[in-house]
Amino acid sequence: MARFRRRTCIILLLFILFICSIMMALKTLRPDRAGFGDPFGLGLLPELQQRIVLLDNKQNSLNRVQGDTVTRLSNLHSIAVNTMKASMPPVNKLEEELASPNYNFHIFYYSWFGNPQFDGKYIHWNHPLLPHWDPKIANNYPKGRHNPPEDIGANFYPELGSYSSKDPSVIEAHMKQMRSASTGVIVLSWYPPGMADENGEPTDDLVPVILDYAHKYNLKVTFHIEPYKDRDDRSMYHNVKYIIDKYGGHPAFYRHKTSTGRFLPMFYVYDSYVTMPEIWANLLTVSGSQTIRNTPYDALFIALLVEERHKHDIHRSGFDGMYTYFATNGFSYGSSHHNWASLKAFCDSNNLMFIPSVGPGYIDTSIRPWNNHNTRNRVNGKYYETAFSAALLVRPEVISITSFNEWHEGTQIEKAVPKRTGQVVYLDYKPHKPNVYLELTQKWSEKYRKEQEQWLM
Repeated sequence: MARFRRRTCIILLLFILFICSIMMALKTLRPDRAGFGDPFGLGLLPELQQRIVLLDNKQNSLNRVQGDTVTRLSNLHSIAVNTMKASMPPVNKLEEELASPNYNFHIFYYSWFGNPQFDGKYIHWNHPLLPHWDPKIANNYPKGRHNPPEDIGANFYPELGSYSSKDPSVIEAHMKQMRSASTGVIVLSWYPPGMADENGEPTDDLVPVILDYAHKYNLKVTFHIEPYKDRDDRSMYHNVKYIIDKYGGHPAFYRHKTSTGRFLPMFYVYDSYVTMPEIWANLLTVSGSQTIRNTPYDALFIALLVEERHKHDIHRSGFDGMYTYFATNGFSYGSSHHNWASLKAFCDSNNLMFIPSVGPGYIDTSIRPWNNHNTRNRVNGKYYETAFSAALLVRPEVISITSFNEWHEGTQIEKAVPKRTGQVVYLDYKPHKPNVYLELTQKWSEKYRKEQEQWLM
């Protein structure tokens, strides 16, 4: 009798185990409509993830697959999605995290920096100390070059260190900073292929990369044409054609909507006043011998105004507007805030754009040690806000910002950090954080938007 009961218990136990096994198997064969997040498959190889993402686009056909294949694909999809979210934030996530771009805020940007890792040597960070034009004064100041990475040609020190403009991580960090500041258009310093400033190297080959990263952050790019050798009406036509032909089809290439509804490229022309108005008129007037007007390469050309008399030359040359560039209130007629109202009135009466340039301060004594009298103290951001306030008073269509990263002249709003090395003590943004000037720019971008709505009412 006891043996019978033992046998019965064993049979009953085996039956229960069999039922449990069946239930577990059925649970494993979960339908493909079940929610994600199941913990199985976390150890799968990452190289499979891309394949699974592609397979997921064919979900309708996968719905017919049964058994273990469904479970495995479901788990792989979860892993792939989570990995992509962690490593490559989608554009809509960037849109949520960053301030919206303001395409009426244009910011000057320089891609001329280099370091040994990416360029084989330091470029621009080792800027020479420029002598005063008067030998008697020059003899009172040091000579030589800076010696990076501890000693750089700047009075502030970048959070990213003595970086290379070719470093993709640097380019992306810059785009993210400019977007966080709610600027919208990058005004890229540009020399023709094979040309550069006297302390730099050619940078035109960087333009495609900058355009790609700008597009990722929904920014636009226009060009700040520097005073390259033999710049005249003929070479300008050739170079504008080159830029538009090569880069004009990129989605990040900036086009400005005019009052007539046309969308035209825009070019800032630095040191435009060194070329005679008659030469510019050949290019920029309808009757000019090299006219670019009413051609596929027509654009808005913005001249630099330094002295008051330049406004008449700019108008006579056929330019479409003027900008002031220098972030030194009182340094020149154009950079003096109290002159902006009369310049705006002149532009309005002559169908020209007036683009005032605002900046956070100015100090270039790291490369021009004799130029201390032109230093403009940042006053913990007050100087910058005063410039914005003056710009908004004249109700400009566009405001330009000098600059994102002109470190040599201390006009940068890029993140800077405190640094002390040997005998060099760099300036910094304390008591504020390294991003204070990005935040101030974003604040005034929003203020501009609100005031512009009232101007247009």
